Amino acid sequence: MYTKFFGFREKPFEITPNPRFLYLSDFHKEALAHLIYATREGKGFTVISGEVGTGKTMIGQTLLSRLDGNIKTIYVFNPNLNPIDFLHYICEALGIKGQRRSRGQYIAQLHPFLLEANARGEKVLLIIDEAQSLSPVLLEEIRLLTNLETDRSKLLLIALLGQPELNDLLDRHEFRQLKQRVSLRYHMQPLNKQDIQKYIEKRLKVAEAPNLNIFSPKAIKAIYEYSKGTPRLINIVCDNALLTSFSTDQKIIGEKIIREVIKSLNGPKRKKKQKLLWLFLLTLLGCLLLGGMFLSWQYGLFNSVKEIIERTLFS
Repeated sequence: MYTKFFGFREKPFEITPNPRFLYLSDFHKEALAHLIYATREGKGFTVISGEVGTGKTMIGQTLLSRLDGNIKTIYVFNPNLNPIDFLHYICEALGIKGQRRSRGQYIAQLHPFLLEANARGEKVLLIIDEAQSLSPVLLEEIRLLTNLETDRSKLLLIALLGQPELNDLLDRHEFRQLKQRVSLRYHMQPLNKQDIQKYIEKRLKVAEAPNLNIFSPKAIKAIYEYSKGTPRLINIVCDNALLTSFSTDQKIIGEKIIREVIKSLNGPKRKKKQKLLWLFLLTLLGCLLLGGMFLSWQYGLFNSVKEIIERTLFS
């Protein structure tokens, strides 16, 4: 809707992980460098973690776009699989066709395939996204896959991309064997204040925007305050702000539009406030009732003691 209004060739703030729109902050450069190095040097097991929306999937997709033809890849987007489905998915992705098999049969076909690829000088890379969702059973299967090797190299390279919970998972005592096999590990951070404007300009430039200063400095500051540097949230706010700006016929987006968008994204808070008010009033009423009961009990106790003293002294 707004692309023609602003003169874009395409929408600049889609949340899909398109490598063309990648802005390489220092943290993203480090994460990508870890993955490229691990792949080229044949490091068996790599872990990249980061908070929700920091760009892990984007880094994974960018890696795929930069690999040469000597590297075969399997990308698992949803790791909520049982071991048999997992092995089936890997074999299908590598072109190893056939009927559904047992675990042993899958390994019996996968192992010679990897040996042949290794003999041709090819590498095979398995990337598992959302790896914090891996079940203990599947994590054990992954550990066993790292045993596929020659006396010189790993036959299957594995990269796990996941939220911080992935680190907690690997730190558990029962996964200590798997953790010891991690060759490279890196934790991604959100964008800092200085990166926000460059990130927005990068996306506008890729979309061929005639004006890279659509967002005012105050608008960019408000975007950072809301997003805390998380790329996905930046995209959502900017996309909604462009739509709002288009609907109000404004070519420059100021702080006011950003605040309106953020308010809209946060949703209505009225019901929540009413619930909190009722909870407060009920709590206050309960305290008053308990206080009244306590005072009444104290007053009764006082009168009882008073009567006993009077009987003792004046009887």
